[in-house]
Amino acid sequence: MPHPPWNERYASGELPWDTGHPDPLLVTFVESGGVAPGRALEIGCGTGTNAIWLAERGFDVLAVDVSPLAIEKARAKLQAKTLQCKFATMDFLGETPPSDAFDFVFDRGCFHIFDDSEERSRFATRVAKALAPSGKWLSLIGSTEGALRDTGPPRRSAREVVSAIEPDLEILDLHSAEFRSKLDPAKAWFCLSRRRTVSAQPSTRRG
Repeated sequence: MPHPPWNERYASGELPWDTGHPDPLLVTFVESGGVAPGRALEIGCGTGTNAIWLAERGFDVLAVDVSPLAIEKARAKLQAKTLQCKFATMDFLGETPPSDAFDFVFDRGCFHIFDDSEERSRFATRVAKALAPSGKWLSLIGSTEGALRDTGPPRRSAREVVSAIEPDLEILDLHSAEFRSKLDPAKAWFCLSRRRTVSAQPSTRRG
């Protein structure tokens, strides 16, 4: 699918999702011991706030975004810091990160931008290949729950999320949460998955 004009958005400064603070759901997950520091990949990192926060807590981070201008802004934030954090321009569906490389993959509102179900499935497959054998993926996804709205993150149903992810990853936790932004909060899915050790199994019930 053609990408939205992300560079234009970053040039305009119209970035309601970019609060300048690490996402509270990510913070709670990490600080509660949901994942130990290790090698991390952030997909759709924007201006780098979450990636830098992870690096400050001991993660070795590769953070990627399709927008060169977003990456430029992220690198500017990093200049005065000595951290294990690297920013790179990457189209995640078009380029493949290293396989078996990451203990933790994070995306805040990247998986959900793809309207086509095949592209969401391909996204999940690429995440699975990027994860180390025991690695986890945390995705924060716009939800079909909540009141009507004309702005904010794309909405995906629980069925759409599970259909894309379950063939390649085991879903550990899927629950209703909330995106914080510069505008009104929006309902979200907190979706935590891990790389499969056993393929998804069909029902064995008969009759």
